[in-house]
This record gives sequence, structure tokens and C-alpha cells, in this order.
Amino acid sequence: MLSKAPRGTKDITPKDVYKWHYVEKKFREICALYGYEEIRTPIFEHTEVFARSVGDTTDVVQKEMYSFTDRGDRQLSLKPEGTAGVIRSFIENKMYADTQPTKLYYITPCFRYERPQAGRQRQFHQFGIEVLGSDGPSVDAEVISLAVQFFNEMGLKNLSVNINSVGCPTCREEYNRKLKEYLDKKVDVLCETCLERKDKNPMRVIDCKNPHCKENLQDIPFMIDHLCDDCKDHFEKLQTYLKEMDINYVVDKTIVRGLDYYKKTAFEIISNDIGSQSTVCGGGRYDGLVEMLGGPKGISGIGFGLGVERLLLTLENNNIEIENPKSTDIYIATIGDAAKTKSFKLIKDLRSNHISADNDHLDKSLKAQFKYSDKLNAKYTVVIGDDELANDTATLKNMKTSEQTTIKLSELVDELKKRL
Repeated sequence: MLSKAPRGTKDITPKDVYKWHYVEKKFREICALYGYEEIRTPIFEHTEVFARSVGDTTDVVQKEMYSFTDRGDRQLSLKPEGTAGVIRSFIENKMYADTQPTKLYYITPCFRYERPQAGRQRQFHQFGIEVLGSDGPSVDAEVISLAVQFFNEMGLKNLSVNINSVGCPTCREEYNRKLKEYLDKKVDVLCETCLERKDKNPMRVIDCKNPHCKENLQDIPFMIDHLCDDCKDHFEKLQTYLKEMDINYVVDKTIVRGLDYYKKTAFEIISNDIGSQSTVCGGGRYDGLVEMLGGPKGISGIGFGLGVERLLLTLENNNIEIENPKSTDIYIATIGDAAKTKSFKLIKDLRSNHISADNDHLDKSLKAQFKYSDKLNAKYTVVIGDDELANDTATLKNMKTSEQTTIKLSELVDELKKRL
């Protein structure tokens, strides 16, 4: 099995990697427009970083993390998501001492042990942004706007922006009391997972995908109906900003974040594919996370994450094609050893002038070399043989028009620079 990749991993070969280059470039461009800077964090962190940030009661931490003990007896884990490492870096590098807000983006591989399926692997890749140091709803609106613009420029137009508020500790305390009272009366219809969540993270029950639970909890109370005045004002201003930017949205009471450090805004962006719906982005405000990971008090944060594999699958489902830019400027076809030797000097000169060039390494026939030039999508093919060497010339063929011209070898590089 040495020739087969581990289950849940996938090679990104040259026939597909150009698509990754394209979406990565587009994401960087959009982030730059909004003033976000790239951050790169380690592939693994201390396990406690994820246990605290993601939550030690979540499936991610309990069942899906790749954790191990290193030779120094340290408990480490491969990152299951991007936010925790960014927050740890923000604290360690004292970014909070700089002028705020801090606006960061990342492109990173992540790892979760779960059942592989379309658009979801055990090693996957995530785009994400984080804004730290501002608790105003204007930042929430900017984060959502960035995501929407990115998807629109990728060609995805049929999107649903779903927003909600999960309150704050002030209003959530009373809400959790009412929610627990409600759930205590429903214990006979709750699934095993919901029974466990009922006492640890009652809001997570709302997120249950079990059809039986959904059917029996249709009258469950929602956080948004129990917000304090501050949370109401924050949510109303967010909606005002979104309307001002002409971003269509719907309020979805079922979007929840069950952990204590999540506050106020939570959102999802859904692509309405033909015949199916797919969540392509999720985010929210996590105002208590910096302090929870050992940083200063009172530093707010908000961000989103999106899976690259799922994005590419969504583009495919919407018949959005990414053009393959693969093209070689010049292919040098040679006849005979002397011509092949001469081609290496020309190849070097062309590449030194940032002109992509290639030549034969398998002693192919001239006909086979022209076929290979076609495969490379070369713009021009240069032919050199004994006659050309004797006359200090080369035959230049335009592969698109089939036009052929004779050019002096000593002038070839300068001529190609002009043509390209």
C-alpha cells in the first residue's frame, strides 16, 4: 500500500493545481483590498490550545483531532481549524500592543479524523480571516462583506447570507435557564448527543441534525428572542450596515455557537446549487477567546473560515470553470547532437530573460517533438538542425497560425522578446 495515499488525503496534481493557485490568488487579492495581512502558524499546537478554543466537549476535540505525545512528553495536536493558532500567535507576539484592530488572513491545511466524502477530507485546506481588537458591529459587517465579495468574484451569485445573534453572558444566563427547563421536559425525545449537550452546552441542541430531535423540538426557545438591549442594538446596527452595502440576508434563529466565549454575531453563507444547498462559509464573534487562551482581557474578535475543497466542488457544481493558464512560450526542437548542444545555450538565455522555454530530453523524432510542443501549448517552436547551424539561423514556427520564418540564431532571443 506504499503507492496509495492514506484514507482521507488526496494528491493535488498538476492537472488540478492551477485551480488552487487561482482561488488562493483571488483570496489574497480580496483580503488586501480590505487591509488584511497574511499570518502563517504551525501545523501543530499544544493540544490545550484547541481544547480551550474549539471546546473540549465538541466532536472535533473528543473524536476528530489528530493528537500525539512527542519525545518531550508534550501533548500536541495537528490543527483542526485555523482560528486557535492565530489567537495564540496574537497573544505570544503581543500584537495587542499595536494599533488596533488587527486584521489577519490565513491559508492553511487542517486535519480532522472523520468520514471522507465529497468536498471533505481528513487533510483539508482552509481560508480564513480574523479581526481582533474591535467589538463594533461595523467590523462584523466588513467580515461578511469580504466573504460575499470573494464568492461573487469567484462566480458564485446565488448565495444566502444567514445571520443570527447568540447573545452575551448577560442575556444568555437567563436564556440558558429557560432553555434547560424546556429541554428537561423533552428528555424522552432527545437523542444521545442532545442529552449530553443539554447540561454542558444546551444551545448546541438547536444545531442537532437528527430528524427525530428536529421534529420534537420545533417550539424550542431561541436566543435571538431573549437578547439584552446591548445585543439587540448590536444586531440591529449590523443589519443596517448590511442593508447599506446592498447585501441581502436572512435572520436564521437556528445558527448557534454553544461555547461561552462566542458572543453576538454568528453567520453562515450558503450556496444554493441546482438541486442542493451547501454551506460554504461560517463565522462569528468570539469576544472571550483571547482572554481564555491567556491573553489580555477585553479584546474582541470575529472571523470566518471556509474549506477550499468544498469551494472548488461548489464551483464545479455551478459549472464555473477556471481556465488553465498552462503555456510554454518557446519549445526548441532539434535535429542532431550539435543542434541539441546548441539548444542548451538558447534555453538558458531565454529563461534568463523570463521567457519560459523547453527542449527535448528523450531524443525524439522531429515529428514527436512537434507533438510534444503542442501538448505544452507552446506559442512558438524553434527548429534547429545541421543546416541551420551552418547558416547561423533557426526556423521559427508560430504554433497558432503555422506561419514560419527564418531568424538568425544570434538575434533569436531579442526577436522572441519582441514577439512575446
